[in-house]
Amino acid sequence: MKFRDTFSLAYRTVRGNKLRTGLTVAIIAFGIMALVGIRTAITAMEQKFVESFSSMGATGFTVRYKEPRFRFGGQELKKEKKGEKKEKKSNIGKPITRQQAEAFKDNFHFPAQVSLTMFGSNDAVISYGGKKSNPNTRIYGGDDNWIDQNGFTLAYGRNINALDVQTGRNVCLIGSDVARKFFNNDLESPLDRIIKINNIPFRIVGTLNAKGTTLGMNWDNAIMTSYTNVRRFFNSNPNASFNIQVKVADIKLMDAATGQATATFRPIRKLTTTEDDNFAIDKSDSFAEMLIGLLSSLTISALVIGFITLLGAAIGLTNIMLVAVTERTKEIGLVKAIGGKGANIKWQFLFESTIISLLGAFFGIILGVMVGNLFSIYLNTGFVIPWFWTGMGIIICSVVGLLAGLYPANKASRLNPIEALRYE
Repeated sequence: MKFRDTFSLAYRTVRGNKLRTGLTVAIIAFGIMALVGIRTAITAMEQKFVESFSSMGATGFTVRYKEPRFRFGGQELKKEKKGEKKEKKSNIGKPITRQQAEAFKDNFHFPAQVSLTMFGSNDAVISYGGKKSNPNTRIYGGDDNWIDQNGFTLAYGRNINALDVQTGRNVCLIGSDVARKFFNNDLESPLDRIIKINNIPFRIVGTLNAKGTTLGMNWDNAIMTSYTNVRRFFNSNPNASFNIQVKVADIKLMDAATGQATATFRPIRKLTTTEDDNFAIDKSDSFAEMLIGLLSSLTISALVIGFITLLGAAIGLTNIMLVAVTERTKEIGLVKAIGGKGANIKWQFLFESTIISLLGAFFGIILGVMVGNLFSIYLNTGFVIPWFWTGMGIIICSVVGLLAGLYPANKASRLNPIEALRYE
């Protein structure tokens, strides 16, 4: 028998047992769907993280308050190692104040853009003309560099300026969702209108273009004002800390900029040369990298789920092929009696198991990509196809098919033709 004849016979046999083939294909397909579907969703999430947390670009970093690492009864516990710098106890747990943040901005002599920020509230109520929002609007405080540092663009009006920060006058920028709620879809009409934020009047000086959603947080349902106003009206917590965002022009300057930032801020935080930093510096893409690293655990979970399902499918496929050998014993004896070789019988059964397995891979990949891209639609990312795991799914199913059919194929090829012909 030629290769083409053997393959054709195997394909006709598979097609002739539709119910049995369909059930086995379904089991394999669900295993591959779990693997490819989860991996597709993870790829979509990775794209969203990179887009969202790289809003400052690869050339940005943040200087922030460093939380004490271990506490017991209100006291920090830290085992100091020999040669390690000591943290100044009088400075432990102290936030970055406005004076310290502004001193950093004044003394950081480096070709970079610096923005001072403070979070205000995530449950503010906005009211205008008889309308009132739900208590879910976020309030951010910043300066004239805030919108650029955080990936926003101005649609209409002007930005917050240095005079707004110094005088603390009640002006603000509103996100696109806030503008649409109170002023329909016109982002220009809100300019110079007076809205109330928690019953405090603010004049709208600018509107922001839509930015989208990150991790379920809507950036467009937000209002930005000066950090002076945030400190005065929306964040009275005495331990509230400022963040300092820095953006350099060239990624090659990042190491020098972070070094200069440390050297500039240590004296402001009243640290000596023997004391450890009580502030942290995070690069703009570090959080995204951390989250992407955490997503690898989901890939491992997908592999475990897919492996368990495919193991069950392999056992089921092996059992089906053994049943097929038993059912077709007389047929195998007849093929051998007319001159068919054991290798032809062996390859026929291997082809059958591989065809069934690859059909499972085909449907599993299609279902996995479709299910995974439901998540990408929710995240507003592009259509995602995990080519690597698609190829891996085909390879895995090919191996599963060959291994599952190997023992039944060997058993069939070793049958004695005389005994096979007499089998009832």
